Parts: sequence; structure tokens; C-alpha cells
Amino acid sequence: MTGASPDTPRLRTARVRLLAAAMLIVFVAAVVLDVARVSPLSRAWFDLCERLSPRPVTDTPVAIVAIDDASLAALGRWPWPRSVLADLVRAIARSSPGAIGLDIVMPEPDPLSPARALAHLDVDAALRERIAALPSNDTTLAAALEATPSVLAVVGAIAPTAQPLRATPILVAGSGNDGDAHALSKVTDYPGALSSIAQLTDAAHGFGLISAGDAQGIVRNIPLVASVNGTLVPGLAVEMWRVALGARVVRVAVGGGAVTAVRVGRDVFRAEADGSARPWFSVHRSERFVSAIDVLRGRVPAERLHRSFVLVGPTALALGDYVWTPVEKMPGVEVHAQMLENMSGQSFLVRPHFASLVEAFALLAAGTLLIAVMPRRSVRVGALVAAACVAAMTGLGYAAFRGERWLLDAATPAVMLALLFATLLGLQLADATRHRKALQQVLQREREEAARVAGELQAARRIQLDTLPRTDDIGDRRVELAAFMEPALEVGGDLYDFYRLDDNRLFFMLGDVSGKGLSASIFMAVSKALCKSTMLREREADLGALLSRANAEVERDNPAAFFVTVFAAVLDLESGVLDYCNAGHENPWWREPASGAIARLADGGGPPLCVVDDFEYRAARIELAPGDVVCVVSDGVTEAKDPTGAMYGAASVERALAHAASARHAIGAIRSDVQAFVDGAPAYDDMTALAVQWRG
Repeated sequence: MTGASPDTPRLRTARVRLLAAAMLIVFVAAVVLDVARVSPLSRAWFDLCERLSPRPVTDTPVAIVAIDDASLAALGRWPWPRSVLADLVRAIARSSPGAIGLDIVMPEPDPLSPARALAHLDVDAALRERIAALPSNDTTLAAALEATPSVLAVVGAIAPTAQPLRATPILVAGSGNDGDAHALSKVTDYPGALSSIAQLTDAAHGFGLISAGDAQGIVRNIPLVASVNGTLVPGLAVEMWRVALGARVVRVAVGGGAVTAVRVGRDVFRAEADGSARPWFSVHRSERFVSAIDVLRGRVPAERLHRSFVLVGPTALALGDYVWTPVEKMPGVEVHAQMLENMSGQSFLVRPHFASLVEAFALLAAGTLLIAVMPRRSVRVGALVAAACVAAMTGLGYAAFRGERWLLDAATPAVMLALLFATLLGLQLADATRHRKALQQVLQREREEAARVAGELQAARRIQLDTLPRTDDIGDRRVELAAFMEPALEVGGDLYDFYRLDDNRLFFMLGDVSGKGLSASIFMAVSKALCKSTMLREREADLGALLSRANAEVERDNPAAFFVTVFAAVLDLESGVLDYCNAGHENPWWREPASGAIARLADGGGPPLCVVDDFEYRAARIELAPGDVVCVVSDGVTEAKDPTGAMYGAASVERALAHAASARHAIGAIRSDVQAFVDGAPAYDDMTALAVQWRG
């Protein structure tokens, strides 16, 4: 390997974890700072919890007298004459409610009063005087309000108004320092307010704010107290509660720079920092409502309205007083009814002071687990861990809502954890991409090096094959030679050679170096050259003696301790006498084409060259008949294996030679038969064969 990636896997993992840990710290800090208060994710999560588990209602202390479509059909379009409202208030009062709240604002005198209705008409002066003496509709309604525990509505305005503000006294209970003023500065403030005319407000027993913030068009929080140009004003539900109890004042508790509670008589209602409360909404329930026309006509049983609180408000579709809550869309007057129900059952939703710490701890634990798992495990395992952590956080958050009415934000930490997972995944993929590119560069260098080596090996193969003699170089009709060599690798350790010693003698040999590959091929070339040098120097010497001297020459230059098996022979082209010596090689085959007989040349020889020092090799002799063929193979032929691992074997060589009539036929038969036998299986050793036929 010529290069390596600059970063170790441990260093890359540490870098990914460090970046992810920094991101996790930022997320945890944001959660500790209570980002849930302004996060749209938290609002969506809390709304989902309410939709999944709306507040159950078994009994309600509130009745809603609805100005519905049936009432409009019977009494005419809205607004009705206030004398009709007076009749409605008196009809309700006969059932002895604790308080009557009118979710209606009447900022101008009633234009349907007799005197005002005829003001622009040309009528008799005496008639005009008699009509002017009649009480106005506002006077009639004021009398009804004064005689009943009535509460009128006040609407917060976005700009100051000229109307005087009537408000119930509100006492602030705190430490008496500047923190109280800071707490009150958090209360929802309106520059002005729109209320009913003075004649009505003077007669009513209470005045309550009906305005509520609607973040993203959904009413979630309703003020228990609010501020109108610096004056504290109770919400409609709180004011109705005060009137029902007969309390003279409303008390507001502050502490820690925020509003903590609102107290009416002995009843204490926990408030959020801005003086509001988050009611736990139920679904719309028709049993809360009775029709105004049914009340006026006495068709509603007295016990139906004999409750602590009665709200009067519009519900007709044409009047459009509908708002969205986290649960569903409902009439605005029903929102105030649900506020009273929450006050009665102390069932407001609460975000505890430790909520942000719990959320931060959950995010820290889940994020730490994810960081520990992600770089070392697969993406699938990391995704499963992230999904399990998100499921655990959402499950615990929902359980806290169901069990304790706690608002624990599971959505924001879950999204942050998902972002952390995505970041880890991105960092991991980016790191893997960088690592892959580094490996590709290394691989490219290795390929270039391998290509260079392969090119050199291919050149060595060509050189090796080119050094082998060609059979047509002999040029003598008395003999035919054929040979082939197929290295197992680019270059091989087998060798064969043949050449004339004189006009009538032919030397041939076949050898096999232990091992294969480049080192074996080099040793093969050295051995071949030394053997040839020995033979040509002493052409008349005994073949056994010549092989002994070749053994000494080859051993002298053999630091790697290779050994070589060699079969060497000298053929007399005139007489057919064959002198041969076998130095540890596979015994050759001798075939007589005339009779078809096949024999093995087993005499003469000794161990492979370079195995035993100074060994005296002995030669053997046979006489060939015209047409006889001698065939020598290396062990790569007999030990060739098919795909199942079975070996070709010496018997297969004999079968291939059974019908060989010449040296070429013998070599062709062996080569094709071996190729068919191995059937594409990789070669384990070099395969070489040499055949010589004496023609006489």
C-alpha cells in the first residue's frame, strides 16, 4: 500500500462527536431558556394533547342563553331592542342564578328606543311629548341590570377611547418592592377599552374583559386580569365569580417578577406570568345552551338556569361570533363558559416551573445516547435509537398532560433531536465521502502501481516465452519436436530447451523450479542458462556427469534454496539411441506408434538439482524405433484440478497419448484434454509439456 487516509477512524469519530456535542449544547441551552414559550412547535404539541384528550365534562355550573338562529327568527334581526334584553335578563333572574354575564357590548344608546326611533319623523307635537315621556329601552335594561347580579362585557381596544372605564378594585399582594411593578408590566395591556354606555355600566354589578389573545388564530390563553392603560381589569369569568360570591375586590398575587395567582374571596386561581390562564378545553357541548326565545317564553325549567353562572351571548351563524380553540371551533361565549368550568374544577393547564429543566435533561440524555451510538453503528441503528428517543419523549409528555395537566413540551426537543440526528448523519456521510475519496486516491495509486508492475510482468512473460526455442528451428527431417508452456501467473518456473550438440546429436530437457511466479522464473532462467553452458562446454561427456556438474553450478547461485526437477536427454539422430537422466522429475512416457504400446522411462537419474550436494547422477539408455515418441510433462499437468478439486493424473496423460501418432499430435491432445478437464478452474501450477519423435 503506497498511501493511507490522513485520519484514523478513531480521529474521524471524535471529530463528528465533537461537532454534534457542540450542537447539542446549543439546543439544550435554548431549551433551558424556555424557548417553548415562543416556539410554534410547543403550541402545536400542546394543542395536539388537548385534541387527543379534551377535558371531560360530567356536570357544568354554567348555562348559556344563546341568541341563536331560532331566537332571531322569532324576534327579528340583531340587535334587538334593549327592552327585549331587559325582559331576557328578568326572565333569567327568576331562576336565581349566581351571576348573569352579558357577552355583549353596547357602546351607544339604543336607536330603537321610542324617542330616538321617532326623532326624524314628522309627527304631532302632542304625540311626540307623550312618546318622550315613555322610558327609554336603555332605562328599562338598566333597571333590569340593577335588580340582578349582572356583569357587562368590556373589550380591549388597540387605541385609547373616550369612554370612561368602570372597573372592580383589584389589590396587588406582593413584596412591595420594584419587582411588583415589573411583574405587573408583564400583564397583557390594552391602550383603551370599549364598554357599554354609562347608564348601563352604572346599573351593572360588575365589568369583565372578554378580549383574549389568539396566536395564529387560536384562543389558548384567557386573561384572569389584564391592564387597560395602566388600570387592572378582571376577566369576564373572574368578575362573574366575584359577583356570585358577593366579594368586593379581586386580589392579584405577584412574586419573582411575575403574576402568580388571582384570588376571589377564598378561591385562588393559579395564573401564568402575564396574568392569564390556559383553560383545558372540552369539545363543544350542546347541553350548555338554551335558546333565548325559550327563556322568554317560559319553556325552560327553572332548575335548568338555577346555577351559579348564566352567560348571554350570540351563537347565530349570521352574527359570526365564533373562535378557534385547540380542540375545535366554537361560539365565543362558550369559551367564557369553559373558563368558568375550569375555575370551578381547578382544571387549568399548567406549565410547571421545572418544565424547561425536564425538557433539557430529556434532550441531553437522548442526544448523548445518539452521539454515542451514531458514529460507530449503522445509520439504521442510529435511526432506530432516534425514533425510540422521540417516542419516549412524546409518550412521557403526553402522560404528564393526561395525569397532571402539565404542559411539557415534547415537540421542540424531538425536532431538535431529529436535527441532531440529521446533522450526525450528514457529518457521517461527509466524513465517509472524504474517507472514500482518500481511499480512492490510494486505490488509484495502487492501481497505477499494479498496472506498472503488471506491465513489467507482461514484459517479463514475453521475454520468458521468447527465450524458449521454437520447434521449427531444428530443421532436421529425422526428428519432430512439439512443446507448450502455460505459466500459472504472469511468468512461470517451468522450463524446456532443445538444441544440437553436433550434426547427429540433439539435446532436450524439461525442468520445473519449486514455486512459481517472478522469483521462480528468474531462477528458471539461471538454471536453464547454466545447464546449457555445461552441456555445450563438454559435449562428449557422459550425460549423468554433465548433470552432476550442472547441479554444482546451479547450487552455487541459489541463496533462496530453490530446487529444480529436470529430465534431460540426448538423442542420436542416426541410430535412435536415447541417453537420458531424470533428476527428480515426472517419469516421461515412451509410445511406440507401431504397436500402440506406452511405457514410462523409470531408469537413470537421482534427486532434483540443488537438493543433494555433489550427487553423482547416472544416465540410462534406450533405443527408439522409427516413429517412437517420448513425451515429458511437468507436475502442473498431472496435478491440474477441475472445479471440484479432482486431479488430472498420469492415467489421463496416457489416455491422451493413446492415439498420438506424432509429437505434435501428442502435445495437442494433452493440451486440449487438460483444458477441457479444468473447465476454467484457476491454475495452481505452471503446465509444460515436450514431445520428441524420432522418424529414423
